[in-house]
Amino acid sequence: MVDALLSDARAQPPADGTVAGTTAFVLPHAGYVYSGSTAALGYAVLETLADRVRRVVLLGPTHRVPVAGLALPEADAFETPLGLVPVVEPDRAVRSAHPAIVDRADVHLLEHSLEVHVPFLQRVLPDGFELMPFAVGQAGPEVVAGVIDAVASDPGTVVIVSSDLSHYHAYAEARAIDGRTIRSVLALDPAIGHDQACGATPLNGLLTRAARTHARVALLGACSSGDTAGDRRRVVGYAAFRFSGAAAA
Repeated sequence: MVDALLSDARAQPPADGTVAGTTAFVLPHAGYVYSGSTAALGYAVLETLADRVRRVVLLGPTHRVPVAGLALPEADAFETPLGLVPVVEPDRAVRSAHPAIVDRADVHLLEHSLEVHVPFLQRVLPDGFELMPFAVGQAGPEVVAGVIDAVASDPGTVVIVSSDLSHYHAYAEARAIDGRTIRSVLALDPAIGHDQACGATPLNGLLTRAARTHARVALLGACSSGDTAGDRRRVVGYAAFRFSGAAAA
């Protein structure tokens, strides 16, 4: 399924005709049948940059276990049917400067918002990469932005924020809500609520950093589960964005 989704996405041109300078993405994390086609739009872009990407900083929300701060998984690797991906941690100096980074295996144990991205990454980065996965709980936008600054300064690093959009509204209502959220992201406005995006906390952190550094953002595509495999009476929204410039360099 991942291969088929990527094949379809490769056939679509980039939103603005170029991928130069792409350093961060916001991509959805639902089941592949629902949001995989939207996520694949971002991964098709990332694939064109594979020769320079050595590390992926992945930030997603916590759906099941609450945590204060940004939790690392206390694991040496993530494993999928496609193999192992090594997990790396920030160095001691970064952890000392950013006490919001914590070790919490229990937060990651049943958390899907990070896991669903890994097979896509394994396909589009076939030469291998290091993964730094943060399950983001209670943390302000400046805190999240500061952590991203600290761990993503290397030019071989790409940042991916995992987030769906609105949840369980009727199709037309969801489309209107998600349209407003998309406009806020494109305006680099870090004031998105959790009713607009389940990954609002890491998303607002990325937007804070992007606004500060005058990054550029492009919408790659958007839909809802009502467009893919779901009932239009209660849909979940999805969008894919890519950021370029210094914001996530």
